[in-house]
Amino acid sequence: VQLQASGGGLVQAGGSLTLSCTASGPTFSSYLMGWFRQASGKEREFVAHVGRSGGITKYADSVKGRFTISRDNVKNTMSLQMNNLKPEDTAVYYCAACTSYYYTRRAADYAYWGQGTLVTVSS
Repeated sequence: VQLQASGGGLVQAGGSLTLSCTASGPTFSSYLMGWFRQASGKEREFVAHVGRSGGITKYADSVKGRFTISRDNVKNTMSLQMNNLKPEDTAVYYCAACTSYYYTRRAADYAYWGQGTLVTVSS
């Protein structure tokens, strides 16, 4: 599967952005899909993931209650709605796909990655 992330930009603290990930290929629904982020000088970290049917979602504690992940298996897309953004949310955000059947948060378990989209939150 090939992934392409989009939707990043510059936003003030407290604002909102929606990231999108578009997948190519007929098997999108067979993947656990996730969002990760990497701030400058830091390791890539888990943000959220969504199960194959879209019914199960899990979040990092740092974004719980502010971010919402969703997917559309007909359109082969995944989204990350980000509200109440904080300067510490500034990072390059990546969408990723995983073939594992358990809800892994390890970046190393995700075999397919989009190119990343930059989110900058100003204070």
